Amino acid sequence: MLQRKREAERTNMSTTTPGKSQNIQFPHFDVVSDESDHYYIKSNKSDKAQNCFKDANTSTYRSIMKEWKILEKNLPESIYVRAYEMRMDLLRAVIIGAPGTPYHDGLFFFDIVFPSDYPSHPPSVYYLSRGYHMNPNLYTNGYVCLSLINTWKGRTSSEMWTAKTSTVLQLLVSIQGLVLNDQPYFNEPGREKHIKSESWLQKSLAYNREVFILSCKTMLCHIRTPPKNFEAFVYEHFRERGESILVTIKAYSDGKAIVGHYQGDSQKSSCVKVPADFQNNLKKMCADLQRAFNNLTNSNTPNQVARKKKDPAKKKKKGKKAKEPSSGLMQRIIGFIKNIF
Repeated sequence: MLQRKREAERTNMSTTTPGKSQNIQFPHFDVVSDESDHYYIKSNKSDKAQNCFKDANTSTYRSIMKEWKILEKNLPESIYVRAYEMRMDLLRAVIIGAPGTPYHDGLFFFDIVFPSDYPSHPPSVYYLSRGYHMNPNLYTNGYVCLSLINTWKGRTSSEMWTAKTSTVLQLLVSIQGLVLNDQPYFNEPGREKHIKSESWLQKSLAYNREVFILSCKTMLCHIRTPPKNFEAFVYEHFRERGESILVTIKAYSDGKAIVGHYQGDSQKSSCVKVPADFQNNLKKMCADLQRAFNNLTNSNTPNQVARKKKDPAKKKKKGKKAKEPSSGLMQRIIGFIKNIF
């Protein structure tokens, strides 16, 4: 049996829906048992590779245990990671889009796999795009273009992966801060030299509008089919932030703020010119998200929400109770790490 999550390591996520009161405990780092939908599930299948992840005496095993410890102790509030009990070469992370960016309130999932010679070579990273291209560094096929994982040539060697100093934590924080930033348009090589040009800044604002719409579409995808082990997190995230997201969409539509910079009704009134196509897309997104959030509010389990969207003919049938992510063997792992280090 998997041990229960330690209370001291849990992070509260409380709903703010009127008439509802529910707390979901979701630690920033934990070890779970179901890796069946992981993108890299077929990786590292050779006997030699598997031995690197099972033999506690290998440098690869020890390095990954060290990574687990770093992640458990140092993840920022907006990043959550799951490791896998039977596949220690795999990780899954979600990054919450930061305020002040067109990605605000969105969820961005990444599947990670360690190579058998880790840390000599960096991990591989796959972005769950849902088919939407909303960043020059994140492709619809899941490719992540980043010098830290050697998928883009860095300007200096210090930007590339370094076995002695680079970590998964550094990787995730880099994606959040350098990729999912406030002006992703200028992530494209060559554009950064125009960052002070008014005409290019207008292009950047237009790009942010497109990004926000795609981020909203991604929200809908995550609500309908959340990645395994993050079901409870996804539903509570949008239960908690749903009303705020809708208010922000309306503010953008009414020209009260440019994308990423709405600070609530307390901010000074402003008048932003809103392109008609953007306004129409906002209205559609608002309606679609409103329905999705209402389903979350009126449903008790993730399975019920998914079934309402996928199979309306079976609405009357009772769904199975959704399971929270399996708790990891954290106490045993931490004890083992202490013995190693």
